Amino acid sequence: MKEKQLNRPQIVPVILSGGSGTRLWPKSRKTYPKQLHKLYGDCTMLQHTVKRVAQFEAPIVVCNNDQRFMVADQLSEVCTAKPHIILEPMGRNTAPAIAAAADLALKHYRNPILVVLAADHLIKDLAAFNAAMDHAISAAAEKKLVAFGVVPDKPETGYGYIQAETGNNAEGSKVIQFVEKPNLETAKQYLQAGNYTWNSGMFVFSAQQVLEEIKTCGGEWLEACHKAVEYAESDLDFIRLNKEHFSCCDNISIDYALMEKTENAWMVPLNAGWSDLGSWDSLWEVSDKDENGNAVFGDAFLQNCNNSLIHSQNRLVTAIGLDNIVIVESDDALLVANRQKTQDVKNIVDWLKEEQRSEFKHHRQVHRPWGSFDSIDSGERYQVKRIEVKPGASLSLQLHHHRAEHWIVVKGTAKVKKGKEERMLYENESIYIPIGENHQLSNPGKLPLHIIEVRSGSYMGEDDIVRLNDF
Repeated sequence: MKEKQLNRPQIVPVILSGGSGTRLWPKSRKTYPKQLHKLYGDCTMLQHTVKRVAQFEAPIVVCNNDQRFMVADQLSEVCTAKPHIILEPMGRNTAPAIAAAADLALKHYRNPILVVLAADHLIKDLAAFNAAMDHAISAAAEKKLVAFGVVPDKPETGYGYIQAETGNNAEGSKVIQFVEKPNLETAKQYLQAGNYTWNSGMFVFSAQQVLEEIKTCGGEWLEACHKAVEYAESDLDFIRLNKEHFSCCDNISIDYALMEKTENAWMVPLNAGWSDLGSWDSLWEVSDKDENGNAVFGDAFLQNCNNSLIHSQNRLVTAIGLDNIVIVESDDALLVANRQKTQDVKNIVDWLKEEQRSEFKHHRQVHRPWGSFDSIDSGERYQVKRIEVKPGASLSLQLHHHRAEHWIVVKGTAKVKKGKEERMLYENESIYIPIGENHQLSNPGKLPLHIIEVRSGSYMGEDDIVRLNDF
């Protein structure tokens, strides 16, 4: 009995958080993607995902460098044990990300079984999700590579499908084939056949087995992935994969690298109110609505509107006489679209990227390791920012050649270094930093520090910073 207990596998969630969610622009941006936003409920999508598998071991989360501090902050709010955060030096799709997580899991856990989840999915029925998870883990313990197949309720052309021997056996069934996104007529045939499910992109399998089968299925890049983990560097709370080796991995999904080739693919059906929230229309579909079919988030007034989505972040949004319309207001952009055309929002993002517009990459509020800043006003020779500094955090010791700064504390306590002077500032107190003066802002308190910064001078760019700490 003791030997059985010792060999019992540990269940390890692997959460993939590298997506950018371009079809949910302007809310989702490259450096602040949809999984880090609160699109439903009181948590971000990443936090919902972590809480959904809180009964298992501490998660392994895979993300990119730009999002690392936001990811770490959000995980600290919901994780009871310290998670492992893997930083990808560049995107290489899901297969190398999962392989790196499997390598790490084998170092830290006993006979680990991986539960691979995307960070940006919605699951409404947790009881049904947990029941399907139990079946998937049992199948994985019997050396099956499990994919969750979402039981379809309509002929959907936006998802790939899994054809299995049967679509309604709760314990799952053998996969016949994975098929690409179909046209509408084919999707209708799949729905009628009864043994086709949507490919959710969620998987359960043994860490050891997934690595062995990737290699068997022709994964020559796997050795480079092993080395990327072997030569990874620890950086604060993060594990930085070796860039040179990881760059040699194929850019390939786990579907193409493994699931479509293996003889051990298994499908467990999932009927739990799943959505990948891939567009504003899909958010409308799963949201609570008023008597006219409108889903409203934030401050809004609607009159004679039907089947519309209004998402307000900062301002009052008013709408009259609209049907099937999406309005999304953010701090620096406004989206108005036909609800049935929201898949095309990615075309806006492509244009923003081509034009090198800042709205492609980040919001007006920019997050930093020490907190965030929001550029609230600017004009000729001046700029106004609202700065928030986390408790115990500090900005770098720095100086500017082209601008002076005024700092006014509106909430909290600030410790300011100015030249050789060091002083404390409290609410409603201020200090002036002249051009060329070295200075540093810190928050010594236990609550967030909020200040208003007024810049004046001939140049306001973020690159007018000489960081003295770095020398």
